[in-house]
Amino acid sequence: MARSESRVRVVRVKAGERGARADVLATEEPLEIRVNGRRLAVTMRTPTEDFSLAVGFLLSEGLIGAADEVHSVRYCGRDFGPGAEETDNTVDVVLRPGVQAPAPEMERQVLMSSACGLCGRTSIENVRTQSRFPVDGDPMQVTESFVLQMPEALRERQKVFDRTGGLHAAGLFNTATGELVAVREDVGRHNAVDKVLGWALLEGKLPLSGHALMVSGRASFELTQKAMMAGVPMLASVSAPSSLAVDLAREAGMTLAGFVRGDRFVIYAGEQRIVADAEAVLEAEPR
Repeated sequence: MARSESRVRVVRVKAGERGARADVLATEEPLEIRVNGRRLAVTMRTPTEDFSLAVGFLLSEGLIGAADEVHSVRYCGRDFGPGAEETDNTVDVVLRPGVQAPAPEMERQVLMSSACGLCGRTSIENVRTQSRFPVDGDPMQVTESFVLQMPEALRERQKVFDRTGGLHAAGLFNTATGELVAVREDVGRHNAVDKVLGWALLEGKLPLSGHALMVSGRASFELTQKAMMAGVPMLASVSAPSSLAVDLAREAGMTLAGFVRGDRFVIYAGEQRIVADAEAVLEAEPR
């Protein structure tokens, strides 16, 4: 069984009858993220893609913005290698010489649960982070039908969710090709996003202009900020955004869509990037 899953004994109750059986749950374990050997944060996560998660977290915090700013990523001082992700719950990201390490006051003061990516921030002022990759000028456009197919495309790739029913997911779409280029799952919504964006950073794909991020839950401020930090011009979610997420999206020039379900969705910011299918056909026709 994959480390992302755990098997437990449960008792199922139906119509007054009980039966014992084995069930599969999503694994939740702590991960300590260190930078240059110093602890920065501890988060609860599903133990997969830990290196991408750690690097994505540093991107979201505004500490790095490119793969060449990372010298190495390792478990507990051991170099990355085959099978490394099968053990350990401490990841150390070593920055290249000249890249500024986080100040001691940036260390998160509490455990970040799977429900919170901002837990432990020590002041209101440092919640907002300035992105290296402005998105307000991104000319990307998608059709309404493209937006509507995003949730199902993401759902089809949620392999661990199929077995456990207990994970969030984030998917990154190339809007020019329609390809779903990366999908990551985690018990934490923010972790799933960090895993996707960390993968993109390590692959040298930043900024993610011309891409859209789809998340399986609600669009919170923290998820909107994470997308902004990677240069993603559009965030979509199957549930509602928060008021602060809408404020940030409008301020940054992002497109934000929520309640993307069935045949409908709501645009909260950046409506110019989502066009009706008929308009897209007319635009493509020669004049």
